Amino acid sequence: MPSKILRSSQGERVGWNDDDTADEADDAPFRRLSPDEARALRLQQPSLSPWRVVAAQAVAGVLCALVAWALAGGVAALWSALYGAAATVIPSALLARGMARRMSSPVAAAAGFMFWEMLKIGVAIAMLVIAAKVVPQLSWPVLLVTMVVCMKVNWLALLWRGR
Repeated sequence: MPSKILRSSQGERVGWNDDDTADEADDAPFRRLSPDEARALRLQQPSLSPWRVVAAQAVAGVLCALVAWALAGGVAALWSALYGAAATVIPSALLARGMARRMSSPVAAAAGFMFWEMLKIGVAIAMLVIAAKVVPQLSWPVLLVTMVVCMKVNWLALLWRGR
């Protein structure tokens, strides 16, 4: 799939192309964007808020819980699905909160991402460890299916951005 070549209003190449077959683009010189051009490019390709993804995960979790309740007909399936959604949404919200801060350097941003991602994984594991004590009559299949559905919502972010 060829990638889009970003060009300025004067037609100069200002972005990069990761398609190895685009030879004519390799000859064009790179130049820095002016602040106005960078602002226009950001408006053309807006970033997706991580909070929108977290909210979509929560909605997907509630929908899974309603489906589990309707299919299984029991409150145990409903609570298992809701807990599975919480075991995905709460750690994702922690990561989104931690990554919302502006970092001073790329190294600090990478270290911050690693810290918040490890915290996210730790909280998710801790929630799974205590699941049987928190949810009466826990249904592991319902919990795990709901978690997988909530995690797959992250891929919808690619569709929302139009790529």
